[in-house]
Amino acid sequence: MSSNPSSPRASNITDPVALMRVRSLELRARTVVEGFWKGLHRSPRHGFSAEFAEYRQYVPGDDIRYLDWKVLARRDKSFIRKFREETNLRCHVLLDLSRSMGYGSKSYTKLEYARTLAATLAMFLHQQGDEIGLLTYDEVARDYLPPRHRSGHLHAILAALDKPALGIGAALNSPVDAILSRGRMRGLVFVISDFLTPLAELKAPLSALAACGHDISLMQTLDPAEISFTFDSTVNFEDMESGRVLPADPDRLRAGYLKKFNAHQQGLKSMCDTLGILHHLLPTDRSLETALHTYLSDRQSLGQRIDRKSSS
Repeated sequence: MSSNPSSPRASNITDPVALMRVRSLELRARTVVEGFWKGLHRSPRHGFSAEFAEYRQYVPGDDIRYLDWKVLARRDKSFIRKFREETNLRCHVLLDLSRSMGYGSKSYTKLEYARTLAATLAMFLHQQGDEIGLLTYDEVARDYLPPRHRSGHLHAILAALDKPALGIGAALNSPVDAILSRGRMRGLVFVISDFLTPLAELKAPLSALAACGHDISLMQTLDPAEISFTFDSTVNFEDMESGRVLPADPDRLRAGYLKKFNAHQQGLKSMCDTLGILHHLLPTDRSLETALHTYLSDRQSLGQRIDRKSSS
């Protein structure tokens, strides 16, 4: 096997460090999706749910894993088991391009991980027949590609994800306004960000999305060092007024940071619970296949909520 960084060993490909050595964003996403499907195929549970709602006739291009072989043998006709959650969705992926996303204690940044996550979700959703759209943002909305499922649309999304980041801060109200101004059709919205912004700035736009009936999943990408606050204990800080370099007290700094960080995380989770939003913490050292498992779990939960509403 070649040791070329662009073609790491298959056994290590889902490891983020190895994956990020692959220069092509499309190849990264394809590797994660294909690895996910192989893992799902080996799982005792196939599909999005153990129960399916109906059969439909097989058409060329359908995934043969959902082919009912018993029906084929008995009736000599090909039918696909259509699961309850197998409905074509209208999906938006919102990606934060702010400066804080450029941090990384490893060989890659949060933004590179988040871009790969966005590309992986887009490719997976596209393969499932869902309409997928992209909106990148910093202080303002940047690239916007409305949800589509047509030839060339996925490549346009991948090209937009590869563009350089230009902004400093992150204002979620700008991309949310862009979505809501183009119609009130409900769908699934993924927001990929570190969410290291004041909660007050997140509440209004997320409330607006939720009020319109969108099902929202926050994918919080954080560097492991930000979660545990690990750093060089010899670090010093410059006093802005005197200009003197002051030694840091690592234990005191870490305790103060973790107190504020945990309060922020608890506040974010509480806000999501109140608004009915799903929140997932994805450290950048975690395999990206985790995000796809998270998506299927979210989608199954969505289907169960729909079933409960329709039966009430």
